[in-house]
Amino acid sequence: MRCVSKRRTRLLTRLGILVSHTLDGKTALVTGGSRGIGRSIAERLAKEGALVALTYNTGRQGADETVAAIEKAGGNAFAVHADLVDADGIPELFTRLDAEFMERKGSTSLDLLVNNAGNSGWGGLADATPDSWNTMFAVHARAPFFMVQSALSRLADGGRIVNVSSGAAARPMQAVPVYSMAKASINNLTHALAMELGPRGITVNAVAPGWVRTDMNAAVRENADMTAAIEADTALGRFGEASDIAAVVAFLASDDGRWVTAQVIEASGGYKL
Repeated sequence: MRCVSKRRTRLLTRLGILVSHTLDGKTALVTGGSRGIGRSIAERLAKEGALVALTYNTGRQGADETVAAIEKAGGNAFAVHADLVDADGIPELFTRLDAEFMERKGSTSLDLLVNNAGNSGWGGLADATPDSWNTMFAVHARAPFFMVQSALSRLADGGRIVNVSSGAAARPMQAVPVYSMAKASINNLTHALAMELGPRGITVNAVAPGWVRTDMNAAVRENADMTAAIEADTALGRFGEASDIAAVVAFLASDDGRWVTAQVIEASGGYKL
């Protein structure tokens, strides 16, 4: 597949079309890459030349479709199942990733880890249960911590870690208090990891989306009044697209982002300024 990608690149170059491959030769892992923001990130990183591994839990069809779309566009990707509620399964996930990367690239080295996987956060104080709280924190806070722990021996010096946070981490929402707490944890983890991994030249940042068109907030967008209110509270006057978030991740993953670390970058179009 890499040969196909290179032939495509040469063809586009001969046609005078500028091709940006800022991640040629790099490897990337995107958790929750089968749909929504994760899928857009996986597609963008592959477009930039990275070999992309993406994880999925229940969305096998979506993962297969994402890989097929990437390969059709000339990129290189594969999908691996992972239930990130179970942190004990993370070391075994990396064992499987090692085998895939070794077969495809001849090395287990990882250049970029994107902790994106999440689950729906709707439910206020009265609706929360210990089980729902534990599941939310397991995916949004505990899993990224242990993903980084397992990745450390594979992560290349000068590599990148990008955590997908949320604007709700800094401006908690009454409708999603547990989700807001979990995402605040990610911001704190981002700062701690940046200090620990800085000596290796590894940058660690978080991207905090605002309202983005994904299936997680489809019900909100079906309410015309709520949609109008959100757009009125957003400086750029619209919901974000998954590609808007992927573009920020791609910058942080590139060499142009080499001097940016320990930052929580809100990509919300200026929501509630």
